[in-house]
Amino acid sequence: MLFNSYEFIFMFLPITFFIYFFLNNKKLTEASKSWLVITSLFFYSWWNIIYLPLILTSMLFNFTVGNSLTKTKEHKQIPKKSLLFIGIVANIGLLGYFKYSDFFISNLNIALDSNIELLHLALPLAISFFTFQQIAYLVDSYKSETKEYDFLNYAVFVSFFPQLIAGPIVHHKEMMPQFANIKNKIINYNNIALGLFIFSIGLFKKVIIADTFAIWATAGFDTAITLNLFEAWATSLSYTFQLYFDFSGYTDMAIGSALLFNIKLPINFNSPYKATNIQDFWRRWHITLSRFLKDYIYIPLGGNRKGNYRTYSNLMATFLIGGIWHGAGWTFIFWGFLHGFALVINRIWSSFGIKLWTWLAWLITFNFINISWVFFRAKEWDDAIKVLSGMFGLTGIVVKSKLEEKLGFLSDFGVSFGKVMINIGGGSDSLNWILGAFLLTLAFNNSMQKRETFILNYKTSIFSGLLFIYAVLSFSKVSEFLYFNF
Repeated sequence: MLFNSYEFIFMFLPITFFIYFFLNNKKLTEASKSWLVITSLFFYSWWNIIYLPLILTSMLFNFTVGNSLTKTKEHKQIPKKSLLFIGIVANIGLLGYFKYSDFFISNLNIALDSNIELLHLALPLAISFFTFQQIAYLVDSYKSETKEYDFLNYAVFVSFFPQLIAGPIVHHKEMMPQFANIKNKIINYNNIALGLFIFSIGLFKKVIIADTFAIWATAGFDTAITLNLFEAWATSLSYTFQLYFDFSGYTDMAIGSALLFNIKLPINFNSPYKATNIQDFWRRWHITLSRFLKDYIYIPLGGNRKGNYRTYSNLMATFLIGGIWHGAGWTFIFWGFLHGFALVINRIWSSFGIKLWTWLAWLITFNFINISWVFFRAKEWDDAIKVLSGMFGLTGIVVKSKLEEKLGFLSDFGVSFGKVMINIGGGSDSLNWILGAFLLTLAFNNSMQKRETFILNYKTSIFSGLLFIYAVLSFSKVSEFLYFNF
């Protein structure tokens, strides 16, 4: 079920909300939690009920292992560390089977010139997110940082529908105390107002902004055979902003929906395109994933405690894992490599104590991010090469025909005159939208900053109401969130 759908907004969400608080009002706490689990699993099963047993089995397995890790200092039959290892391997194995089997087989076929048949497995929705979330739970249980002996509570933690499909990736210790808090079982009208405010912003981001940019990004990456300079830049920037407004829009809707139930999910975005270096970017972009990669991969590998060489190796390994987590493809791995390498360069540069002008640091950082997203988006290497060739002017520069009289001399330098955006459509509209997106991401407070300063009054009510109505009236087609593919 999509957040940006009539079914979710006008049926699922209000029904879930009212029955949940009705049961809590009647002091039926266990029933209210059961209701939340049932509705969350219904929400998950809306796409394909065939994978419902998968998430249920995963939850039961991880709860059992986590419970064993928490209750005993040393398991009678299996050493505690071995039990943790088994749990992590089982989770990674499940993820690997569904997500990477065909990738492994296809590469094996190339390497060995074999013809092993692909499995063509459909990727279970949210498997990357609930796998990471439960691995974190197992590690925290091993460290005796969790106290969960009730499967129903654990099921609420894993399946809570606002964050189930695409995060934020949450920790057990930051969620369960909120569900246990008596005050959170009573309707809070301030949280409802704030939740609807944040949800409306996210809905507008997704339906109006991200889905508009999707038209030009799709045309450039998937449809166009060649791209001239301006088309290529419009394509890459369209995807850069589509991805941001799509995923941050989803996160806003998740945070807003959770607030209706008096649950505060962690911040996942903090104006990442304002970053002035790559480390700053990863402190702002997909913050909960960055936290997971740092706490459960980078630091266990040794972090920065064993000298520069090990630090650089750990950074590269962490982001290669982060790259392949996003998708089974060499373009994702290369994207992870680029970001790991950039973090290494940034660390070396910082050691010299040389500071760039802020505007130049931002320009370098943003362009690196924009170029790296090309590999993240490209379905094949050829798609990435097509866009990058255009961005660097290798496939020609086209200027508007009406400027030929004044700029005709540029034809001697390979510039031609005609329709500038013919291969991706949009014309001047795409330019205006790109400029508007730069303005929104760089000059205004983000939704989380607005959350901290929110005051319920007629201005905020009218603002969120207009965003919500405009977005709902713009529902015209099925448009899944980009991170559902990861």
